[in-house]
Amino acid sequence: MTTKKFLYVNRKAPYGTIYALESLEVVLIGAAFEQDVSLAFLDDGVFQLTRGQNTEGIGVKNFSPTFRALGDYDVTKFFVEKESLEERGLSEDDLQQIMYEDEDDDWAEKPSIRIISRAEMADVMADQDVVLSF
Repeated sequence: MTTKKFLYVNRKAPYGTIYALESLEVVLIGAAFEQDVSLAFLDDGVFQLTRGQNTEGIGVKNFSPTFRALGDYDVTKFFVEKESLEERGLSEDDLQQIMYEDEDDDWAEKPSIRIISRAEMADVMADQDVVLSF
């Protein structure tokens, strides 16, 4: 089977619509088929990775801890657009810490989140075989 590069672009806030949860489910499907999966977070999608999400008041499940499990499925590339963070008054410190174990580097723990500029995000998108936007 040929491996393709899939990028899942997350542009919506985590709750209030089904987009964020649907994206996460499709990411898991792509990873199960051993594709090269990456995630991009821009616009309000950056809120999906924020720390300390509490959904009790809106009566839906907080699925944000699931992102920390994606490393077990070899999903280790989370690209976050710097400008989207700044436009929302956020910084890297506001994001949850998501790590993976690099089997090619003696299982060293490494961060999955990479903060990149808007121009670099365009390069990441151009390098993919498939880009799916949620």
